Amino acid sequence: MNESNEAVIEFLGVRKRFGTQEAVRELSLRIPRGCVYALLGPNGAGKSTTIKMAMGSLRRDAGSIRILGREVCDDPSWVKQRVGFVGELQFIYRWMRIAEVIRFCSSFYPTWNATLCQELVRRFELDPRKKVRHLSKGMTVKLGLLLAIAHEPEVLILDEPTSGLDPLMREDFVDGILRNMCDGRRSILFASHTLQDVQRLADRVGILVDGELLVDRPIDELLRTTKTIRAVLTDEKSPRRTPHGAIVESVDRREWSVTVSDFSAGQVEQVRSQNRVESIDAVNMNLEEIFKAYVRGRRNVA
Repeated sequence: MNESNEAVIEFLGVRKRFGTQEAVRELSLRIPRGCVYALLGPNGAGKSTTIKMAMGSLRRDAGSIRILGREVCDDPSWVKQRVGFVGELQFIYRWMRIAEVIRFCSSFYPTWNATLCQELVRRFELDPRKKVRHLSKGMTVKLGLLLAIAHEPEVLILDEPTSGLDPLMREDFVDGILRNMCDGRRSILFASHTLQDVQRLADRVGILVDGELLVDRPIDELLRTTKTIRAVLTDEKSPRRTPHGAIVESVDRREWSVTVSDFSAGQVEQVRSQNRVESIDAVNMNLEEIFKAYVRGRRNVA
């Protein structure tokens, strides 16, 4: 990553409500140029709503969204010419052949790269003569990715971009295409449930739960500073004091586990000095474990 301070995508106090349900709550985040930003969250957390608002296809109730310095709602056509987008559903004319779809879409983009397009046709094993309605889900996803990438956009916004791809093609897309696209000039915002891909690819992670952004941190920092403190209590009484920075905790008889943010030796000492414990240690966590901890912690509070 060659990240600059310039904000390429910026959300400021964004809110969206559907009836009585608040889908997105006071969302504020900035994604600098050259950053690969992964937006994580359980189903219904507000990820797709956030992405649709960023693309201008869904109006927000409050706040501001700027892409490449422009307010999305003020100039949606300008924004869309500079953003490559793949949504959960691929809206491609099903009666067209692949070659016709490519010709049709390329006419909208002065930056369309025909050489890159043909390379993607070959890599994705797309038959230009085949009609879209005859494509499998995976092949339709590949065509959508091609259309999003071939005009060499300054920004990629992807909602579950590898859904429907087999493991080999997913790995090829993540390592062979997205990494090459993020060359210090382009930025990527993507939502994904595949945490393996996120841990390999993302520079920064946001965790969205019930419409609220609970985490917005560089992934290396998040992995380094989030740990689980495990203690064996001297009896089966509940712990007296939970350490500061606790995200979620559980007690199973005498075994007490508490996941903390911004881990320090002081948190371990706090547990040791304020509770009766036989043994204690701190354990590293992977991204999936951290994600589950934040979701469970939020649900326990709710």
